[in-house]
Amino acid sequence: MTGDASPPPADRARPLPPALAAALVAGASGAVLVLEILGVRLLAPYVGLTLETTTSIIGVVLGGIAAGSAVGGRLADRTDPRGLVALLLTSGGVLALLTVPIVRGLGPSSSGGGGALALTTVALLPAATVLSAITPAVARLQLADLASTGTVYGRLSGWATAGALAGTFVTGFVVVPLVPVSTAVVLVGGALVACGLLAAVRARTSSRRAAAGPAAGATVLALLALASGSPCDVESTYHCARVEIDPQRASGRILLLDDLQHSYVDLDDPQRLAFAYTRWIGDALDAAAPAARPLDAVFVGGGGFTLPRYLLATRPGSRARVLEVDGKVVELARERLGLRRSAALRVDVGDARVTLRGRPADSADVLVGDAFGQVAVPWHLTTREWHDDVRRVLRPGGIYALNVIDRGDLGLLRAVTATVLDRFADVRLVRAAPGTAGSANAVLLASDRPLPATARSSAQGARTLDRPAVVRFAAGADVLTDDDAPVDQLHDAR
Repeated sequence: MTGDASPPPADRARPLPPALAAALVAGASGAVLVLEILGVRLLAPYVGLTLETTTSIIGVVLGGIAAGSAVGGRLADRTDPRGLVALLLTSGGVLALLTVPIVRGLGPSSSGGGGALALTTVALLPAATVLSAITPAVARLQLADLASTGTVYGRLSGWATAGALAGTFVTGFVVVPLVPVSTAVVLVGGALVACGLLAAVRARTSSRRAAAGPAAGATVLALLALASGSPCDVESTYHCARVEIDPQRASGRILLLDDLQHSYVDLDDPQRLAFAYTRWIGDALDAAAPAARPLDAVFVGGGGFTLPRYLLATRPGSRARVLEVDGKVVELARERLGLRRSAALRVDVGDARVTLRGRPADSADVLVGDAFGQVAVPWHLTTREWHDDVRRVLRPGGIYALNVIDRGDLGLLRAVTATVLDRFADVRLVRAAPGTAGSANAVLLASDRPLPATARSSAQGARTLDRPAVVRFAAGADVLTDDDAPVDQLHDAR
């Protein structure tokens, strides 16, 4: 029975030193997780940073891990494990190197959830599968007899998990904030190829010669992809951000986060609001108090800082506090969009759900919600509990303005509207006529007291629904809570 399960000692490759075996499985598993996290940022400029994108990446990589474990174990029983490990390391590195040119080449033609899944499958599945085959191959190499099977495989599985954890934390906390994403992918791939070739030399196999050509070709393609330039001006933990010049207006600047236009800034005229929804919110700011009276305002989401600049230009003496999660977007706005911090315009960098807690009660005349994770309001900024904090910060009679993007059956807009109605006494809804520019945007205006009669948009094509019409619009929609806020499922951006 023992002889059937194990090859004769003469045919068995010598086990690796335990430390080297642990390093191999930890490194390979860590590389898979590094590629998974970097894949989110690499794909976002083309398919967006949505629930579909992250789900596709996690699912595809898990599928690769499962397939690689099964195939790697089967191959290890049929070939020299030392040569197999060398080949898998080198091949995994080549496939990792190819990730960047594949995404850059296919990304522009990919869109939506289906595009995210297809692009992820082509770009990440091969590398994840090959690298995940290393752990069972190393385990097969280390097994001396059946009595130690559990110990050996358990120990190596533990090291593989430790490597995956290390890859996760190092990538999220160190690599993404400090190194361009595409460069990081190429460095990981290059390191894997180098380790594979070294392993082939140690094993005295021909895999180093077989892999040299593909490795060189993949490296050239990856370097060409890097040389072609990233689509981003700034790669942050959250966004691929870039600024484009408006071809119709020399002073106009458009801020794009991932694949969507998020802000329009006129460097010469801060009172110019180019996007329809910003004009609607601008009308609400104009109606919040008598003309020229200074206001204290909190803006959730900075982006291009269009609305804070508008407030300070139209109401001198006002004070704006901006809560922006992405510090690199703030830096880009300073460098390219004319942002100047001052006593009148302060920025708190951090998640708004956390930073809003630091704002004093009854401290704001207006609170504007204009934060987006891709095209949907982040779910934790839509719930009843979030709006309780909004009410705490607003002064009695203060105005809350919330920008929401939705299409189709408007399930998300109805649910957010129902939630705002649950927390505020008076609510209005500003929308564009179907088929007009900005028709996917809607702005909710709310207050704990009757809104001013002038708190309605006069912009061309805009319609303002009063509270009875808003109640009818939201009829039947569930109130969103921290325990139940299926924002991504309700949202329709098609």
